[in-house]
Amino acid sequence: MKQQRPPTSESAATWKPSQHSGSGKPVQLKDKTVKDLLTGTRRLVEVPYTASLSHTVNALVANKVVAVPVAAPPGRWIGAGGSMILESDKHTGAVRKHYIGMVTMLDILAHIAGDDRMNGDDGTGLEQKMAVPVSNIIGHSLEGLSLWTLNPTTSILDCMEVFSKGIHRALVPVDSRMDNLSGVKLVESAPGYRMVTQMDVLRFLREHHGSEMAAASSLTIGESGALNPNVFAITNRTTVIEAIKCMRAPLLNAVPIVESGLLEEDHSQLVDGSGRKLVGTFSATDLRRCHLSALRPWLSASALEFSQTVSEWMGPSVGAAAQRDQVTCRGGTTLGEVMDKAVDKHVHRVWVVSPQQDLLIGLVSLTDLIRVIRASFLSALL
Repeated sequence: MKQQRPPTSESAATWKPSQHSGSGKPVQLKDKTVKDLLTGTRRLVEVPYTASLSHTVNALVANKVVAVPVAAPPGRWIGAGGSMILESDKHTGAVRKHYIGMVTMLDILAHIAGDDRMNGDDGTGLEQKMAVPVSNIIGHSLEGLSLWTLNPTTSILDCMEVFSKGIHRALVPVDSRMDNLSGVKLVESAPGYRMVTQMDVLRFLREHHGSEMAAASSLTIGESGALNPNVFAITNRTTVIEAIKCMRAPLLNAVPIVESGLLEEDHSQLVDGSGRKLVGTFSATDLRRCHLSALRPWLSASALEFSQTVSEWMGPSVGAAAQRDQVTCRGGTTLGEVMDKAVDKHVHRVWVVSPQQDLLIGLVSLTDLIRVIRASFLSALL
């Protein structure tokens, strides 16, 4: 464990450990379970396996989510990873549906960029691609193949272990007959599910943490090991369709946009963003904010222009949120401050830049945050 330093005055102003829960009793993270994360979560948003990609995108836009599980009739499908995650009638136990996978906006982008038919400036082939059933594209990303569930009685620390491996979201059964069993089961049936995400965990830690979190929150991202120096980027001359293709192969949910260098470079490929001037962010969330009719004319435009103009055709209230993706910090920023930035701006990565010229140094993802916070807490328990 690296030497911990007391919070700076700036971090102390934004990170004030809460010693008690609403009941007046001390909050102990080790005693909390996944069930505690479900407070305030919405009903599960899902789409049927017959839904078109256009319908799926509309569902994502309407519900302001970036992923939805896909439901199908029972007995006809092998679920993601071979699992059997079923929804059953609460009273009779009869199986009503089978969740066969998770579809994210990245899956849809991968499908859009899947062949050379999308190279035309007029977006040729987009409408045909968006008309296919959503069940056709399950598995383009790791999450689509790995549909995770967490029992409500799973401890927060065990939940954090799952999310520290890069899993972004998991289904939690409600009123399940398996609530008292531990671990992830091959077959699980419940009358309903909720979804828990990495962001839910961080929001819970920020709102309910006690003195046990103070040590982790005061560490800088450099001290904690949360800083990832490997950052792939696109340039300010990369088009939207080129950016989508760049994100497809390495399954990136977002890429920073950097200024083009003086030397000739291939703007259709990912570049090493380290030491480059950060000018924007292009993410799957950007595409989720626009309907098919709005996306088509933008495919041949620059990704930077697209990300900067999203707010103009989404309205003032959403426009402010549209600019939230370019959230930065410094190497000396504390974990508490980075958590505040990620939760307040609802972003899944924070770019790390140099103090003077905003040159990219690396990034901190939600996975990184959860990993180092969990490690710090476990060290404190020893």
